[in-house]
Parts: sequence; C-alpha cells; structure tokens
Amino acid sequence: MGTGSSERASGARMTTFDARPHAACGSRPPGWLASVLVEGQAAERDAVFPFDPRTALEPACVATARHFVDRTLGAWGAAGLSFDTQLVVSELVTNAMRHGGGARALRLLLRHGDELVCVVSDHSRTIPVTTAPDVYSEYGRGLRLVDALCSAWGWLTPGGPCKLVWAVIAAT
Repeated sequence: MGTGSSERASGARMTTFDARPHAACGSRPPGWLASVLVEGQAAERDAVFPFDPRTALEPACVATARHFVDRTLGAWGAAGLSFDTQLVVSELVTNAMRHGGGARALRLLLRHGDELVCVVSDHSRTIPVTTAPDVYSEYGRGLRLVDALCSAWGWLTPGGPCKLVWAVIAAT
C-alpha cells in the first residue's frame, strides 16, 4: 500500500500491518484486584493451582490448567464462563511456558459474581509483548485474543524474579 501526497506532507504513513513487536498495552488492575494481589486481602472466591516445577514447561500443563478452570468454575456455579476462561488461561499459561521460564501458579478469583479474574504467575520480570498479526505465522495471536475476550488485562511485578499476568472476564 503506497503513501498518498497528503500523507507524505503530514509525515504519516499507512501500512497493512506493523511487524515490530510492541509492549503489551495492559492496564492497571481494578482497585479490589490490586488489594488482593499486592496487599494480600482475601477475595470472595479464590482458588489457586500451583504448577509442579518439574512439568511447568511441558505442554500438558496447559491442559491441566484448563481442567482446573472447568472444575473450579463448576464448583462456583459459573460453568457458563468456562469456554472463554479456558481460552484466556491457555494463552497465559502458554506465554508463561514460552517466555516466562514456566508457569508458577494459576489463580482464579470471582468477585460478586460479576468479574472473574485469571492470574498466571511465572519466573520472569519481562513484560508481555504483542506482535503484529501475520496470517502466515503459527504464533503471536495469544495476547490479542486475551485482549478481545477480557474487559481488562495487564501485569504486575510484585518483587523478586517473577510477574503476575492478570485478565478480567466480565461475568455478566
């Protein structure tokens, strides 16, 4: 796609896609979530699945995380959120495996029945990076999927060599 004369004059340039990686545009967590994650306050419904360090880099841990989502949401009476939540968790756990040295834990939080939060911790302080969509690429769409399914998402680096990537799914 070429640039028109008005675009050249203004310095703007149109492209079909930008192939450079970008830092993910995650936002700050909602106040209640920050209190839970940073200050350790209790959540209404809270379930944690710790990954076995010996298997945290194996693809099977993604399926294990999806099963945890299914069981937990079923027990909470929120099974209707399972499909979207499994997709989000699959992407976050896969990113933790590929870019974060393995997943440490998966945490699910349900607040007042209207917000479900998935939190995946890993072994790296490196921030998530999105890449431009490429129809021929086998990878690179995960965080865009998370962004499309969630009302908000982002990350925290609470200290030490780890980070928490969180995603809020509207339950209503």
